[in-house]
Amino acid sequence: MKPKTFKAAIYRGKGSVDVADLPYPECGDDDVIVKNLLAGCCGSDINAYAEGNGDAQMIWQDHEFGHEVVSEVIEVGKNVKDVKIGDIIFPNQGNALRDRKRMATVGAFSEYIRIIKYESNFSAIPIDKDIPLKAAVLFEPFVIGTRAAVNLKPGPGKTAIVFGAGIIGMSAAIMLKWYGCDKVMIVDFSDYRLEKAKKFDLIPCNSGKEDLKAKAIAEFGSTMCFGGEACAANLFVDAIGIQPIIDQFQTIAGRGATLGVVGVHHKPVTFNGTHLTYNTWNITGSGTSSIFDLAGDIFKMMKSGKYNLEALVSHEYPVDKINEALAMGRNAKEAQKVIISFM
Repeated sequence: MKPKTFKAAIYRGKGSVDVADLPYPECGDDDVIVKNLLAGCCGSDINAYAEGNGDAQMIWQDHEFGHEVVSEVIEVGKNVKDVKIGDIIFPNQGNALRDRKRMATVGAFSEYIRIIKYESNFSAIPIDKDIPLKAAVLFEPFVIGTRAAVNLKPGPGKTAIVFGAGIIGMSAAIMLKWYGCDKVMIVDFSDYRLEKAKKFDLIPCNSGKEDLKAKAIAEFGSTMCFGGEACAANLFVDAIGIQPIIDQFQTIAGRGATLGVVGVHHKPVTFNGTHLTYNTWNITGSGTSSIFDLAGDIFKMMKSGKYNLEALVSHEYPVDKINEALAMGRNAKEAQKVIISFM
């Protein structure tokens, strides 16, 4: 029997999310209704909650929100042929609601979503049931991290340093290893997150306590470049998006190093133009590979069993406690990935 209402988290502004009862959606002939199972708290959700800057994150005040979600199909319109009740899917952000302005407000923090004019591998992406749900809920952040990794052209014989051990940095680092990089170091201030990184065969470095350059040279070897001695790592990822990360890269990177920027910089950054020129540094973004192009690699990694991705989920809350969940997501000393559970 269908419920009359469902619980939905509504973004109200800084430090305020209400959980409201909304009418259960009607499933049209071309639509699909899904029940959300697990939803991840994205950095954009956490920042909108903490700073009140929802518009900058495309998280609109007085709307349902959330976009990292794994869901189960519970109703299928009579014209929909490419999905069935019981299938597990990822509702694909703006495509699911046919509105690109709803990229971050799909309704992951609601019990149900109506997917309009459903098309498999457009409106949603199917997820194999042999992928654990707590791994599957990480699919969207792994898309972001994989974009950063793929753009660097990783592979055997290459080494990498990732700045930031949040979920995007961890996903980039794991995928760099998956694509064959010999060694990957991850840099952060959080001992909690760096301890987790060790479980994924990543080299941890707490740059607040350790000499990053000395450790990078010890791990990757030394090379001479314009400006003196540098480490010989080939690839670098900025998964944080602040000037100090750019400064750290310039301090340790050797000739021909490539920096992939996936952390969004909200302020202008500066480079030493002379060092950039003579060291032939390559600076690249991470926004071009489509979610459909990357899904195969991500799901293959998730199904391989090589990595215990569920260990990245540090906290799980019911939707009634979403304010606590969003506050915890900002706590790098205690949290890695915080999720909302509807199960």
